[in-house]
Amino acid sequence: MKSLRPLLFFVSLLLIIGLACSGGATPPTQAPPPTQPVEVIPTQPPPPTAVPPTEEPPQTEEPTEPPVPQAQQFFTEEFDTPLTSDWDILTVTGSNDADPDKVTVEADGGRLVWNFDSEYVYYYMFYNAFDYEDVKLDVRADNRGRNNNSISLICRYDPDIGWYEFNIANSGVYDILYAEVTDNGDISYSTIANGGSLAIKQGKEVNEYSITCKGEELSLEINGDEVTSIKEKKFGLRSGQVGMSVSSFNVLPILIEMDWVQVSEP
Repeated sequence: MKSLRPLLFFVSLLLIIGLACSGGATPPTQAPPPTQPVEVIPTQPPPPTAVPPTEEPPQTEEPTEPPVPQAQQFFTEEFDTPLTSDWDILTVTGSNDADPDKVTVEADGGRLVWNFDSEYVYYYMFYNAFDYEDVKLDVRADNRGRNNNSISLICRYDPDIGWYEFNIANSGVYDILYAEVTDNGDISYSTIANGGSLAIKQGKEVNEYSITCKGEELSLEINGDEVTSIKEKKFGLRSGQVGMSVSSFNVLPILIEMDWVQVSEP
């Protein structure tokens, strides 16, 4: 037994030394795990905020005026609208007491109404948009007043020279006149032809009158009957405007309603 003690002691010493060495040693440091690459995700910009479109205030359409009718050479005027500036007015008086301001002429309800509150006023309207050499002029007139008046149709009107006038009296007579513009601006009337006609409806009646001015020929029709046709060479008017007139004399009131006026080729 004594021979084993030194061996046990030696073994024990080696164990103690080994344990001491192992217990005091610093354990090896482990390498850190490899750094993983970081994926950088681009930041998406926030979706745009929808801004409602600014509503423009509704545009107010300015009222447009109706187009002005273009003047026509040949037409039928039925007086559904007020008269245009294509018509010129001329008044002639046959008395110092005559007052043209007491005469009104206006389109009313599809008729041209001539209302006279003055004696001896000859009220003319001329269509100034065209001059005519040969022309036919028709009118339908209703006498609503007294029986002492006349209706006239005019051709070849020149404001500096004169015109031809076909004058039909409600009493049953007619005449064709040359109206001359004198140097002082007055109107002088000369008779070319005259007569009477049973075709004229007297009193409160409706009559249709028609004149034709073609070359030297001047013709008058009343209610479809040709009353007269003559050749005029003395005054020799060649062209001019057309027109119409109503005249009052010494009896009032005078009230004429024209249903239509027609200008056409003869």
